[in-house]
Amino acid sequence: MHQPLRLLLSGPGLIGLVHAARIRERDDCVLAAIVAPDRNGHRDAAEGIGASFHTTIEDALAGSRFDGAIISSPNGNHGPQALACIAAGLPTLVEKPLSDDLVTAQAIVEASEKSGVPVMTGHHRAHSPLLQRARAFVQAPEFGRLVTVQGSAQFYKPTEYFADGPWRSRPGGGPALINLIHEIGIMRSLCGEVERVVALASNAVRGFPVEDTLAVGLRFHNGCLGTFILSDVAASSKSWEMTSGENTAYPYYEDEYAYHLAGTNGSLDFQSMKARLYSSAEAPSWWRPFESRELETDRADPLERQIAHFIDVIRGRATPLVSARDGYNNMVVLDAILRAAKDGRTVVVPH
Repeated sequence: MHQPLRLLLSGPGLIGLVHAARIRERDDCVLAAIVAPDRNGHRDAAEGIGASFHTTIEDALAGSRFDGAIISSPNGNHGPQALACIAAGLPTLVEKPLSDDLVTAQAIVEASEKSGVPVMTGHHRAHSPLLQRARAFVQAPEFGRLVTVQGSAQFYKPTEYFADGPWRSRPGGGPALINLIHEIGIMRSLCGEVERVVALASNAVRGFPVEDTLAVGLRFHNGCLGTFILSDVAASSKSWEMTSGENTAYPYYEDEYAYHLAGTNGSLDFQSMKARLYSSAEAPSWWRPFESRELETDRADPLERQIAHFIDVIRGRATPLVSARDGYNNMVVLDAILRAAKDGRTVVVPH
């Protein structure tokens, strides 16, 4: 039997506490250390679960042996902390976005690939059975050729969200980097690589120096066209959190969906998983009724599955499902979107 893996967690914030809870539910790993500012009860929380407490990643790495690290600190800390863990030879899970800028993200990719130290990017939705089922359906011959995708991440973040983390209202912490980066990973998974983008941005409601609303148009390499609406000031249920039922912290609207994907022979409301298809007996036509069905799918906690996968990566039983390079490629698309919104022009996504 293997000894439980000793894990280091930097950043016990919203997502960090979820990681901590998932680790504590397992018997093959332990939360051995926490890195955080010495405030908000972080030191007491660490001591309460038997973990050592450190205010810097360097201090933590100098004092103990770890088998892996999870970086869920504010976005601006991801780069230096991930690079320190890679230099120490620790397999690392870095929350999305990989960094708050492309240069640092590229440095993480190069350090990981040169050293052979595996780095996972925390796009946990990639571990969702819902996404895996939808991708299989969209790629099936019965769906036909993918033509369009419509996506939405609209919700209302309360005032205390920004009071608890003031960095979220500043450059490097807006909903594009915090939320839209998730959706880019989903759309790349379902629709393939993005070729070019157009975008409009607004901060009219909150007045922060970062966007609160974005409207995006996308063209994919396979010819599929897409639109996406992002807003953290919209009183709406049209978001992954409220339509997937995967996180009990959010209300669940089981008949709603965040994505609509249309092919030449059918369509899918994702995540209600309601599919509409033309039968193969006749050619598609808007005068013909659809055959409707709900795709059978197991629902599971993708964050729990991500931790299990990370354990396998540390043990050498798997390679990262979402590597540092995958996380970087998502950031390349996001950077193009933000440049398109700023300059008011179409931006070609470099690859």
